[in-house]
Amino acid sequence: MLKSILNLFFPPICTGCKTLLLSNEKIICTHCRHEIPLTHHHLIKENEAFKKFYGRIDIEHASALYYFHKKGIVQELIHNLKYRGHEEIGTMIGEWYLDDLKKIPLLTTAHAIIPVPLHPKKLKTRGYNQVSQFGKTLSKGLKIPYKEDILFRKTHNKTQSKKNLISRTENIENIFDVHYSENEHQNHFILIDDILTTGATLEACCRALQKIPEAKISIVCMAMAQS
Repeated sequence: MLKSILNLFFPPICTGCKTLLLSNEKIICTHCRHEIPLTHHHLIKENEAFKKFYGRIDIEHASALYYFHKKGIVQELIHNLKYRGHEEIGTMIGEWYLDDLKKIPLLTTAHAIIPVPLHPKKLKTRGYNQVSQFGKTLSKGLKIPYKEDILFRKTHNKTQSKKNLISRTENIENIFDVHYSENEHQNHFILIDDILTTGATLEACCRALQKIPEAKISIVCMAMAQS
């Protein structure tokens, strides 16, 4: 009853195009969902996401669900997720990605899903890690534990969004570290993030995770920046 009253005065609108949502639509309208550019990375082993890390770090797999374009629908989704408290968007994207990821045997046998961590100061300010619900949704669907206590951020650095690859790499080279026990030796970890841009942050996380003896790492992101 309360929800119906709220919808009467504050009708839900599409995150993408701001039109009213129909009763069977959630977060984003059907039209916008069909307009979102898919990468189809799950169909190609050495896809463009995987190639981002050639010569930089050894990984088992890399993929993203969507392409990220400035002023596009995906940017609006991620912005609402990251800065406006709409954590349900992470759940939705996770649900959409599950069918694709289940088709990759390598991922279905991984040992843990690990988010790119926020520094405690940023986590306190924002109140949540924007990839947490995405990761928990994948964890439930793939039946793989979601672990936030292995990889951590040691220092708080400024935003990387306006820096080139060299500047980003120099700035974040040593800001991640790991807590682990013998139980994590030889494990395969799925590292998750919201947007794959230069890959510098993910590379730094992978280097930290590789301190775990014989660790294997795959990368799964919600979106990948495309020029």
